[in-house]
Amino acid sequence: MTPGSNLPLTAARVAVDVTAPVRLDVSGLLLAADGKVRSDADFVFYNQPAGPGVTHSAAPAGGDTITVDTAAVPDGIEKIVVTASLDAAGATFAGTEPTATVRNADDGSALASFTPPRLGSETALVVVEIYRRAGAWKVRAVGQGYANGLAGIATDFGVTVDEPAAPSAATPQAPPAPPAPPAPAAPPAPADHWAPPAAAPPAPPVTPAAAAPGTGTGTGKVNLDKGRVSLQKNQTVSLVKGGRPLLGSVRMGLGWEPAFRGKNIDLDASVIAYGPDRKKIDNCFFGKLMILGGAVQHSGDNLTGEGAGDDEAITVHLGGLPPEVTGLVFVVNSFSGQKFSDVAKAYCRLVDDRTGEELVRFDLTHAEPRTGVMMAKLIRQFSGEWEMTAMGEFVDARTVRGMVKPGGQAL
Repeated sequence: MTPGSNLPLTAARVAVDVTAPVRLDVSGLLLAADGKVRSDADFVFYNQPAGPGVTHSAAPAGGDTITVDTAAVPDGIEKIVVTASLDAAGATFAGTEPTATVRNADDGSALASFTPPRLGSETALVVVEIYRRAGAWKVRAVGQGYANGLAGIATDFGVTVDEPAAPSAATPQAPPAPPAPPAPAAPPAPADHWAPPAAAPPAPPVTPAAAAPGTGTGTGKVNLDKGRVSLQKNQTVSLVKGGRPLLGSVRMGLGWEPAFRGKNIDLDASVIAYGPDRKKIDNCFFGKLMILGGAVQHSGDNLTGEGAGDDEAITVHLGGLPPEVTGLVFVVNSFSGQKFSDVAKAYCRLVDDRTGEELVRFDLTHAEPRTGVMMAKLIRQFSGEWEMTAMGEFVDARTVRGMVKPGGQAL
């Protein structure tokens, strides 16, 4: 989604996951027709996790989730706004892009995704809103920023914020809360009941890998903390390093050699971008070297496979991918019709484009006499991070066009 766009909700219960590379405090405010909360009960956050038809919880893969049961929202409520503020004192959203993923709360399927663009001095955001229109429920991407933190949002929507010296609630009927930490010197510094306590819990850690460090030989997923990961077919690595999602530019290098001397092999590497419905959004190949506003770029065609290093490479700026792109499938085809049984040492590898560090490698050790292979896929998680899975699935297709359907089925 883009700022101001809206979509009809196709589920009665929706969950809004808000995630970022840094710790966020996420809340939901139930607003009446006048754009204000009716009372403190309409403010839902980690210290008051349930309101009428709205609940707060930790997201499955990090971050926070606001769940809205539209059938249980009171008739007098016209809108639920989902907000995010930065946990660290003095921090701004400059260089930090939170992502809201709206999904069906019952089956987990993704309905929409939104990343507010061009953030700077903001310390809090209205990210999205769930609202009624003509008896139906819709979601709107907002991305409105505030420079005075969650207190600025709360004040706008009718929550009374006490001065820093106030030890308890932000509204007259608020329940008692733990003492807030000492207020910073610069106003506004809310010591309200939703400010995190001094001993606020850290962000959920990345799930430890079930495999040996730095390998892909276990049954669980690994991350990038221990250095390069070598994957085998159907194994997955989470593109997380130091507890933070990798959102910079990565290069997928694909290489091969002829199985027999004196025989050139002309293979073509491509990538297909898919949306949450597994439908193709676009594809990048030797005939279309740039897609998605430059977020995906192809190095150009190699006609022989000769030479050291990658034969063809595709660079992906993960943080620049449009939110509607939820999956990428990297494929190789033999346009001339030669079979992969004539190919030796086919591989794909993921490289940090900034440092040149090889992050993940998959060597295709078994080939079939077919003309296409799906080498790897990248899938965006609800948390905003990406996961790479080694595929090595062969199909009969000489061009990227023939890979679109099997690629979508493989996501």
